[in-house]
Amino acid sequence: MEVFINLIARAFFMSTPLVLGAVGEVIAERTGMMVTAVEGIFLIGAWGGFLGAYLSGNMLIGFLTAMACGMAVALIYGVTTVYMYQHQIVMGTAIAILVTGFCSFFYRIIFGTPTTPLTVTPLSDIAIPVLSDIPVIGRILFEQNLVTYLTWILVPIVFYVLFRTSLGLTLRSCGENPAAADAAGINVQRVRFLAVLLAGVLGGIAGAYYSLCNVGMYNAQIIGGRGWIAFGICFLGNWNPVGSLIFGIVFGISEAVGTYVRALGLSSVPSELFSMLPYVLVIVLTVCRKNLHVPDKLGVNYVKEE
Repeated sequence: MEVFINLIARAFFMSTPLVLGAVGEVIAERTGMMVTAVEGIFLIGAWGGFLGAYLSGNMLIGFLTAMACGMAVALIYGVTTVYMYQHQIVMGTAIAILVTGFCSFFYRIIFGTPTTPLTVTPLSDIAIPVLSDIPVIGRILFEQNLVTYLTWILVPIVFYVLFRTSLGLTLRSCGENPAAADAAGINVQRVRFLAVLLAGVLGGIAGAYYSLCNVGMYNAQIIGGRGWIAFGICFLGNWNPVGSLIFGIVFGISEAVGTYVRALGLSSVPSELFSMLPYVLVIVLTVCRKNLHVPDKLGVNYVKEE
């Protein structure tokens, strides 16, 4: 039972950045923007978060730096795709590759080549009084870190805004029928651009989660494709924040299982098998997923007619 509790608690812990990134992607894609720079946003979030926290000694500064870095990358992506009408997938992929080199280069410029890894103390867990004393559930749900709690609060808020408010209707109309939205007086390009920036902020926090909450350090392989997993979770969750939460937890479980098996050091089971499990799940679940309600103009740049 103890192993099960620890495994599920770890799954919720590991699902947090995936859910954050996926929710940001949901917001952007509901307006028609595929933020394919998500892997680069995650990476620069991890880099900026560690940089800010290590140099200042303050975890809050680290997360704020990560948010600023994520927004900066999203800004580049938004300007080139929303206002310059460049291909969303091509630009996102190019920016992600650019960010990989940027982070490696400037990490070495700032810190040189340390003989031992530079580290920060990971963000500690917060046990919620009374609730954390509930058998089994308390250990799993109510002994997590602050970012995880805030993510759980964010999901219903985004759901409510998207599907129960006029703002949500505006966002969704820009992805379903931007011409009609434009005719109704909505500035489609502005809405899409701001949605991309918000996705960049959430993606920056998600990336910083790996360096500040998980391992307490930064390296060039720290994200390892998890930004793309968050991108896939948006699809699997049917462009719904609640669906993103559900599938985020599923992928959190798969990653937690892989971590647990590697920690056991079972020679009969290749650890690489469990390392690739989340990525195999993305492929399998995407192929099997039916009845996807894709925003009608997803990935299509909107050019305002004069």
